[in-house]
Amino acid sequence: MLSWFSRTLRQLRGDNPFQGDALPGRVSLFHPGHPVAPVPTPWNYREPLRIFEAFYTEAAEAEGDACHSRYLDLPGMKPVLVTRDPAFIKAIQAMTGDKPGQFDRDTAPTAGIGRATGTDSLLYSNGAQWRYQKSLAAQPFSRSNLFQPQKFAGFEQTFRKTVAQRLEMLRAAQAQSGEKRTRIELEPEIQAVMLEMLVNNFFGASVPYAELRDRFVPALVYLIDHMVRDTVLLGLLPLMNRLTGEHRVVRQHAAAFEELTDLALAGRAEGRGCWGDFESDASNAALRANIRVFLAGAMEATTSFAGWAISHLSHHPDWQEKIFEEVRHLHHYDPDDFTQARSLNLVLEETLRLTPALYFLPRRATVDTWVETADHRRMWIPRGTHLRLDVWNANRCEVFWGKDVTGYAADVFAPERWDEMKKRGLSAKEMLHFGFGYGPRFCPGRSLGLLEVGLVVGAMVKLFRFSAAYPDTPARAGVSTKPGDGVLVDLELRG
Repeated sequence: MLSWFSRTLRQLRGDNPFQGDALPGRVSLFHPGHPVAPVPTPWNYREPLRIFEAFYTEAAEAEGDACHSRYLDLPGMKPVLVTRDPAFIKAIQAMTGDKPGQFDRDTAPTAGIGRATGTDSLLYSNGAQWRYQKSLAAQPFSRSNLFQPQKFAGFEQTFRKTVAQRLEMLRAAQAQSGEKRTRIELEPEIQAVMLEMLVNNFFGASVPYAELRDRFVPALVYLIDHMVRDTVLLGLLPLMNRLTGEHRVVRQHAAAFEELTDLALAGRAEGRGCWGDFESDASNAALRANIRVFLAGAMEATTSFAGWAISHLSHHPDWQEKIFEEVRHLHHYDPDDFTQARSLNLVLEETLRLTPALYFLPRRATVDTWVETADHRRMWIPRGTHLRLDVWNANRCEVFWGKDVTGYAADVFAPERWDEMKKRGLSAKEMLHFGFGYGPRFCPGRSLGLLEVGLVVGAMVKLFRFSAAYPDTPARAGVSTKPGDGVLVDLELRG
């Protein structure tokens, strides 16, 4: 009782549980300016970006580091630290591991994923188990492996077939309507394209496109949303599903997920797809959790990445034309063509900065820990603190990415900023957007994601002109962020 009372008093008085010369600022739980409560609840969990926004409601009145690092310390829960300071985000990620004084990945925000996919995965595990999972994934995902000409060509051929099917459907729809332009929500198509490349090319399966699109994609989309709800509602969700009959739907989609996992694993014995580069004596049963995470997570993240890139381009026809000039005469994509498509790569970098799929990175302090940034600011973080490294707001903060630093406002899509930063002598190491994380737990699928999304966006621009259906595109967020309109565009075939 004394501890509960003392912590309540400490929060009300504003006694800071952190130490150092870079102290975070206190968040008031009941501030009237909060867009939503600064903690996930059954009523606001579908608005995670607004939950993070709530931490900065009073930040404009704060001074120094308290503007960018905010904490909540309440009885009954460990302290929560949210930071949008890139220097602290980088330092904390670099200090992630299982050695004394390092940060573990905080599994609380992914508890639902762990229950759905298994806890022995690269995403969910910590410590020695995580190191083992990382060693399994390193070679198949590496850039040196994926960018071999024969591997690259395999992705390109699978993609070409998918694009041909999409093109025929669009032509049929236009012929039937008699219209030159077709309004279409592209997100479902992007999901199907991404899942086909994962299942059929990466894992060497042979699943018909229609089955992927009409059965497996809806199952994964449903289960991903279910994982988010399960994280927030904890043990209540199974009971609620029983009462509403929803458990039957969960069971149906879970069975489809298991079948898709079996299809992905089936090529291992014959070394199909990228299984030929996988050298391990681990059993298929030991790999299932990672395969489930990969199927759901990679589809989710690459759909976010490609969806946002196309959405941004739908508002910027000038950048569509720049990319078109790079790809118009390409009849296939090889690694050199891809890496030399300069405008395309600028668009992808800016997409990752402004609208990252991984909009926050969770960590946990296992012991009392001092963190020091590259510019020698220090913060003492008490044991048990839940850290939320707020990538979304870090990349949109004018102080770090605004006109004074990059030549362009932080909250606008401006691929030109990357050339301007180069002129100003700012390197990629200095200007990290954390689109794939950073440090020991960076996303191993980085090269695969860039490859897939580059192919999708390049071919889309080569085949179509497209414009946004509405002047503004809001963001929605769950496991990842996505365009709130489902990438609703008006498509027109290029002549």
